[in-house]
Amino acid sequence: MDKISISEIIDEIGLSKYTFKIYFLIGLALLFSGFDYMVVSYTMPQMTKEWALSKVQTGSLASWSLIGLMIGGIIGGVISDRIGRKKTLAFFCLVFSLLTFPIYFVHSFEAFAVLRILSGIGFGAIIPVAVTMLSESSPTKNRGYFTSSIMSFYVFGWVVAGIAAIYIVPTFGWRVCYLVGGLPIVYTFILLFLLPESCRWLLGKGREDEAIKEIKRMEITAKGRAKDYVSGSLASPPSPVKVGISAVFSADYRKTTMALWIIYFMGSVVIYGINGWLPTLLVGKGYGLVKGYSFAVLQNVFGMIGGIGTGYAADKIGRRLNVIFGWIFTAAAILLLGVALNQWQVVICGTLVGLAMNWGLSGTQPLLAEGYPTEFRTTGVSWAQAFGRVGGFLGPIVAGYVQQLGVGFTGIFIFFAIPAVIAAFVALFFITETKGKSIENIAGVKA
Repeated sequence: MDKISISEIIDEIGLSKYTFKIYFLIGLALLFSGFDYMVVSYTMPQMTKEWALSKVQTGSLASWSLIGLMIGGIIGGVISDRIGRKKTLAFFCLVFSLLTFPIYFVHSFEAFAVLRILSGIGFGAIIPVAVTMLSESSPTKNRGYFTSSIMSFYVFGWVVAGIAAIYIVPTFGWRVCYLVGGLPIVYTFILLFLLPESCRWLLGKGREDEAIKEIKRMEITAKGRAKDYVSGSLASPPSPVKVGISAVFSADYRKTTMALWIIYFMGSVVIYGINGWLPTLLVGKGYGLVKGYSFAVLQNVFGMIGGIGTGYAADKIGRRLNVIFGWIFTAAAILLLGVALNQWQVVICGTLVGLAMNWGLSGTQPLLAEGYPTEFRTTGVSWAQAFGRVGGFLGPIVAGYVQQLGVGFTGIFIFFAIPAVIAAFVALFFITETKGKSIENIAGVKA
């Protein structure tokens, strides 16, 4: 009996309501996590004043959740590869929601730090699961768009956080922002009821009958009818000799792993450092709370556009060239922002920075998902992102130290441009193109 791969089935169906159902369900989970992550950037000035914090301590306010992001990335990928994408996504959505709203009650820097680390575990776990699930559910020719643009929902959460802070902080105080951040608890149950499990994961676990049922649902949703699949009709790639983190560093994947880790590390220094500090830097430059926050929100709006645009570009010009362009563009935009002289120059350059750095980091997502086979795909994605969070943790803190050296507004942006250039060079020399290849072929197995 001729067997058919899941890639062939998904590619034959093409884009459908089923594809977009998964896309938007996962996207909303990322939006909520983006809100809860970024709200700290818009409450930093108030916490700094209330708790009399130094520059380094202020920078660390945006970094504590990055420790949780690292932990969540490390454990979330392994859990997802074992119990499934759907359950993992729902569970960690519950984690970050439950651990955000108690911040309303904290009255010390130390208590805040503990809760941000714990809630960060939820952020860190759902991002790689989201990227993996989209890569496993999208048609080959559109996979770059979906795995890149899904991060626009995360950035949209940053935008919503800024808008909410503009209205909430002056009237109700900074603490109410964290009460709002706890509302996604309800969404956990929506995910459990509506989000389908990954067919590839089910097949990889030997649960072919369940995979067939899900494929039939997919076909009925898309075309109104399903083919008559029977047990043994799906082509299952042979299981790799190694799984887990040992497989990520095996001889076949070592070069890919190191290149992706460095790119994600450098990109995280840039994006988390700038997003963590920009509202405070603009307020300190004399733009006022509402105007400074509005500039930062506008930057993130363009960041969403960058996340969507990089997805289209990845499918057109290829993942490697797209990432190189993204990080060179980012470095140039950061330097321009550093020498901006007036309000309009800050607005224009700030929006370019938002577009460019999200273009670069979101454009890296397809490379992460396409670098590893199903059996340890989420582990590979999550560990790369977890290592990147080290850069995200260090970025705001080192930026605070650099400011204490007296480098000024321009100097701090020169600091942020350097890792963007490094990311571009690593992509140029060490990344292999994966555009147009099925998931099975990327894993070294013929579809």
